Amino acid sequence: MSNFTLADLEAIVASRAQASPSESWTAKLVAGGQSKAAKKLGEEAIEAVMAAVKDDHENLVYESADLLYHLMVVLKIADIPLQDVMQELERRTAQTGLSEKASRQDP
Repeated sequence: MSNFTLADLEAIVASRAQASPSESWTAKLVAGGQSKAAKKLGEEAIEAVMAAVKDDHENLVYESADLLYHLMVVLKIADIPLQDVMQELERRTAQTGLSEKASRQDP
């Protein structure tokens, strides 16, 4: 079992975002802006979905890692700390998913 956490990934993304875009994929994504990073996140989400639909366990693990990484880059560009996302998850899990969904206001 790995002790690697999403907080570790957040720290790595923050560090690599400071590098030269010619030396770091993370820095290149950050330099490209939110639109480019969000597009890449969407591509990774689709690839993860395709792996899940195909019941391709190995590829789903691989694509899930890509998805989490690209989400961390998008959050970094938006200046949203992982802790904010974790607090929202904690808030939501204080009740059942069906109760939480029912409490949302329709847009």
